[in-house]
Parts: sequence; structure tokens; C-alpha cells
Amino acid sequence: MPDETDLPQHPAQHAPQQAEQEQKPDLDNLPEDFRYIERLVDEPVPDDEQVRQETEQAGEQQPYIAFEHVCKSFGDFHVLKDVSFFVNAGETLCILGRSGVGKSVSLQQLMGFYKPDSGRILVAGEDITDFNEEQMQLIRRKVTMVFQNGALFDSLSVRENVAFPLREKDKLAEDQIQQIVSGLLEMVGVTGSGDELPAALSTGMKRSVAIARALAAQPQAILYDEPTTMVDPLIARLMGDLIQKLKHQLKLTSIVVTHDMRFAERLAARVLFLHEGKARFFGTTDEMKASKDEVLCQFLDLDALVLPG
Repeated sequence: MPDETDLPQHPAQHAPQQAEQEQKPDLDNLPEDFRYIERLVDEPVPDDEQVRQETEQAGEQQPYIAFEHVCKSFGDFHVLKDVSFFVNAGETLCILGRSGVGKSVSLQQLMGFYKPDSGRILVAGEDITDFNEEQMQLIRRKVTMVFQNGALFDSLSVRENVAFPLREKDKLAEDQIQQIVSGLLEMVGVTGSGDELPAALSTGMKRSVAIARALAAQPQAILYDEPTTMVDPLIARLMGDLIQKLKHQLKLTSIVVTHDMRFAERLAARVLFLHEGKARFFGTTDEMKASKDEVLCQFLDLDALVLPG
């Protein structure tokens, strides 16, 4: 497997002539449901404090996603022990914790890939705990997931990967599909790579394409599994910018699994800290900073050491 440094880098890092080779897409005739792409391409990244204030001003809402006393084990290994948390509509929750504490398993349960041993999981006002595969397919139209590896179709080009959810809708003309794809690729910063296969992309570019494909499905919520792992600080910043734009413009509900405390502080309305299978902390970032919990403080101190200012 090639080293990350041997692979093509994100367009923001190199060769502006690559972007110039592909004409800037015409976004004037997008279908009404996709007009937001033009806004997201043209408008600057919103100020982090502005987004935070907008979230606070939204007031009390019904949680869009909630875990209620969820337990999950694999054999004798207890991954989650009586874990409860919620995410309001339009908010971003960051899940923190060391490796193996159940962060990704929590997302996979939301997608129905695993079932909890006990407790309840609610999405968009529905108890999905015992949903069958057919019922979960309907939930996955509302909630989509961006995996660490991108989970792109290896045999399809970047453009065809992004077009896949659009073709499933079976109500868009081909020229509309191609225009939407062009707009989404520009929005996530991979214009010029549409004909490439996923194997030719860097880790950061694969995740960018995965986000574009997720947005093509027009979800109400997106789950991100370690979006900044194995990418450089510039790409991590671009990922944060995009998530902030989506939160600001589309009011998307998000859950971000991350090890990066600075990333979490920037994006999160609330933080869940998992430790030894339990929800050791759940609250706002300000409450987390003020917490005297010994384990949480140790985690934050170690994070500060590996991420010097």
C-alpha cells in the first residue's frame, strides 16, 4: 500500500493549473432542491462564533438523535455500558475518547449495522432499535455516514461515485445529474479529479468525495467517523470549514467522531466523552473545560501535548 505522501495531494495544496484545466461549472440552472450548492460554493466560511450563537438562539428542540441507556457487547467485551446522549436538530455533537471505547460503534448502531443489546436509539422521532433492514433503508435516506476510508466504489470514477445517490432517485435528467455533481465536487474542493478512480486519491480527497456523495443524497443528518485522522492540518481545516458551512446554511444535524480536541471545540455544540464503555462526560464545550473530572482532564492535557499551539 503506497505511503500517504506518495499519493496526489488535495487541490488546495498544489498545482493550481489542475483546477484551471476543468472549467468552473455553471451553477445557474441547478434543480430547485440543489440550489444550496451555489450558496455553499460562493459564500465564505461562517464565523465559528456566529454559528455557535445561532445554535444557542435556536432554543430548546426535540432531539433529532438520542441514545437512551444503550449497552453493546461483542462476546465478553463490553463496548458501551448504559450510554445516553442526544443531538438536537441542526446541532453538531463531537464524540471523544481513546481508541476502542465505542465511538465508531455508536455511529454504526445509528446506521443499523449493529443492534444494541439493551436500551433505545431514536432518530427523527422514531425508535429504530428493532427496525428491520427495510425500515433502516428509509432511515438511511435521512441519515448518512462518511466513513474513515471514504467507502467509495473502487470501480467507479469520482463523478460516478457522487452521481450514484442521484441516479437512485430516478427523477433527474442526465444533464441535471452532471451539473449537481460538478457543483458538489467544487464545493468540497476536488474539481479536476472527476475522472479519477478512488485509488488515485489521497485520504483527504477520498473523504471530500465521500462528503460530496453523502450530500447528493440530501440527508437531514451526517455522521463523520474520524474525518481528520491521517490528514494534514490544512485538510483538517478544510473539513471543519465544510462542516461549518453545512451546519450554517443547511441546518444539518451532525455527529463527528474525533480524537482532535481543537476540531471538537470549533464545531461542537455538545461533547460526549466515552471512557471504558461509559459516557464519562456529556455537555457543552464550556462545561467540559470547566469539568474537574480527573480522567477527562488527563485526556485534555494529553491532547494539548500532542497538539502544541
